[in-house]
Amino acid sequence: MCTYLTQHVTIEGSGKFADGWSGLHNATVYFDHPVHAMAEHTLNIDFFTAPDATGRRIALELTADTARELAAAIERAIASAPTEIVAASSITRR
Repeated sequence: MCTYLTQHVTIEGSGKFADGWSGLHNATVYFDHPVHAMAEHTLNIDFFTAPDATGRRIALELTADTARELAAAIERAIASAPTEIVAASSITRR
């Protein structure tokens, strides 16, 4: 059963495509049937190069366990970094 519940997030970051790096501005997160992963349902995350969820896309399909492990690893990585480095990460680099 699909919920069709999608979370939309404005993000600041970059992603690497085959032809180089590009800014990422928007992400959608949803739990649904995957296109490629060998699972019945996956947590799907789409990162977009345009603020309106258009343009180029990087897509992830993760099992629920993998998504939880990844979320926990992200939290641990941020928590282990010195606070001044984490605070400085919010400053836009030119």
